[in-house]
Amino acid sequence: EVQLVESGGGLVQPGGSLRLSCAASGFTFSTRSMSWVRQAPGKGLEWVSSIGIIGGIYYADSVKGRFTISRDNAKNTLYLQMNSLKTEDTAVYYCNTGDRMTWSYGYRGQGTQVTVSS
Repeated sequence: EVQLVESGGGLVQPGGSLRLSCAASGFTFSTRSMSWVRQAPGKGLEWVSSIGIIGGIYYADSVKGRFTISRDNAKNTLYLQMNSLKTEDTAVYYCNTGDRMTWSYGYRGQGTQVTVSS
């Protein structure tokens, strides 16, 4: 059974940083592209970033230069370092299997809430 468990969300002031983690199990993590997606209040799911099996990193324009995606295949863990956070980054963040083109067909975790507010 595929399991994706996100952690690391919380309340942070504008300009602050958070690091999200996603612990993956039930599949061969190292052979799957992975993504982060988010859902802001009252809006649909939005793709944020993807990382391929051997690199191939992509970001949405809205987070480029501020967010960094990475993975540790030895730990079956996906990360998202978020810096210079803005109020518009407030959302539930989900770990998702698949790349920037296929994530909507993949597995998704339960999400972690990120709130950026002063």
